[in-house]
Amino acid sequence: MSDFFVTVKPYLDHYGYWALFGAILLEDFGLPVPGETLLIASAFLASQGEMHIVPVLIVACVAAVTGDNIGYAIGRYGGRRLVFRYGRYVLITEQRLQKAEGFFRRYGGVVVVIARFFAVLRQLNGVVAGTVKMSWHRFLVYNMLGATLWVGFWGILFYELGDQAGRFAAVFNKMEFFLICGLVVAFVILAVHLLRRRMD
Repeated sequence: MSDFFVTVKPYLDHYGYWALFGAILLEDFGLPVPGETLLIASAFLASQGEMHIVPVLIVACVAAVTGDNIGYAIGRYGGRRLVFRYGRYVLITEQRLQKAEGFFRRYGGVVVVIARFFAVLRQLNGVVAGTVKMSWHRFLVYNMLGATLWVGFWGILFYELGDQAGRFAAVFNKMEFFLICGLVVAFVILAVHLLRRRMD
């Protein structure tokens, strides 16, 4: 984990929670910023007593929801033309956008939740929801759910792992896709079940 923290720790030491907020906010409305990296680093530093886990989780959730809503507004009111015109500067290509739009049209709100756990989809999440004209209230509910699950998963996991985080990261890199898919499916099934019970 040494290389991992050498890169981001100076930002957290100097700017604290603002660095975490800014990185996640910028990543979530389309910029290629390592928001997830700073979330994991912040959780680890909290386990070492250099930050506090509750503010880390709150700041990360607020930044994630806010960033995605900015992205939603860009997609909704700026449209695909704006995204295509400036997207190339932040690695949003027409091909990536079209693939993401296809997922959104097919799976709707579930994609908003799952997208949070994947780098490219997390970057495009709000923008694409806006371009396909998803209802803002519907987007907001799924966005908040996805942000809570994502922040809770990474934040609590690396906070609890503490000094064992390096070993976990090495194993996780090899099994990332399968682990995330399994966890996300389980979370989504549970969330849908709870929402249905409340609506009945």
